[in-house]
Amino acid sequence: MQWTALISTVVGGGIATLSAVVLEYWRWKRQRVDHRMEAKRVLYGAFLAAVANARHECGAQVRETDLPAVQRSRAVWDAIEPCISLRFEIGITAPSRVAAAADSTFRRLCELGEAVGSGTPSESDEYGRLRRNYKQAHQSLRDAMKEDLTKDGL
Repeated sequence: MQWTALISTVVGGGIATLSAVVLEYWRWKRQRVDHRMEAKRVLYGAFLAAVANARHECGAQVRETDLPAVQRSRAVWDAIEPCISLRFEIGITAPSRVAAAADSTFRRLCELGEAVGSGTPSESDEYGRLRRNYKQAHQSLRDAMKEDLTKDGL
């Protein structure tokens, strides 16, 4: 009879310990996923904000027809520069679909910035085409980011 009580106590303690370990493992795993998703959310937001700021600067500079091309170009590239490091960070953090979309958006932004810096007028067909290309790439980027952030039920 004493052995039965001892065995029951040991088995019960083992089950309790095992269930606590399993529960703690799942909690740790969920926290890790949550932390990774939050880091992506912050990175994606920072990149989108930097790209939006650079795109806004392109729009402002294309309307500044009285500025010399050098000043206009410098203003555009100063606005684009913060996007570079964020794009590289996305390249090593995000899934390949998001990284490719970020790269495409950045390249379309650079093309637009180059045209603005070289004095392309806002009414030109070239500027309109570059804006449309940028908008399409930017929409694809937002879609890819949204899909990535919601795929785990967030």
